[in-house]
Amino acid sequence: MNRIDFKFKELKDQGKKALIPFVTAGDPSLDTTVNIVLEMDKKGADIVEIGIPYSDPLADGPIIQGSSQRAIEGGAKIKNIMETIKKIREKSEIPLVYLVYYSSIFKYGVERFVSEASAAGINGIIIPDLPIEERGDIMDIVGKYEVHLIPLVAPTSKRRIKEIAGGGSGFVYCVSKNGVTGVEEQIKTDIKEYMELVGSYTKLPKALGFGISGPDMAKAFKPYCDGIIIGSAIIDIIYKCRDEKEILDKVGAFISEVKKSLE
Repeated sequence: MNRIDFKFKELKDQGKKALIPFVTAGDPSLDTTVNIVLEMDKKGADIVEIGIPYSDPLADGPIIQGSSQRAIEGGAKIKNIMETIKKIREKSEIPLVYLVYYSSIFKYGVERFVSEASAAGINGIIIPDLPIEERGDIMDIVGKYEVHLIPLVAPTSKRRIKEIAGGGSGFVYCVSKNGVTGVEEQIKTDIKEYMELVGSYTKLPKALGFGISGPDMAKAFKPYCDGIIIGSAIIDIIYKCRDEKEILDKVGAFISEVKKSLE
């Protein structure tokens, strides 16, 4: 059983929700990324989403764009990110998911990317800019290497949600709002109605992300979904820290706080 499936089954049996934090690989360094993920695991994260930095991340707001830029300038590339995943896997069994843009995979070679990701210990892949029409070929490849292709839906048309949620595996990444990532004070989408709509088209667990700022928002949305994804708030913490020790202390404390709000 894929680690993601096992984790969601375990949480469901316990009546709990998944906490899925995001980190950009290589910001501020790949060695620090290893330690951030291990700290997240220790403090209660259930799945970790690892972003492969990209020069033009269309789905991301300024906080994650800045993080991507810093990682690229620091020398983060797919090849050394794969090695980073192996280092995490030596010390942790936490489910790991790549968030990667399609052109990065395409340039690297789709099958090469998926096979190396699987061998390194990646359990799922989210491709925010993957056209639905091109999903078929990738589905065959991820199936071969037992990696989930996680669908990403937004509160758009019912037909589009049905098309996207009906394909893919692992869980559904439900974008809380139209637009880009970023910390929000308030999310205007009717989350209850939106989650019910997604749930009418798929039996996969539903994880809600984009704009979730911390424990209060996570607590407010937990009745309607199976997991909460937090990215920009964590990247912002990392950016404001002076050194690795401060990063690990502050990210660890934030993860503990959000985890508590989901119990």
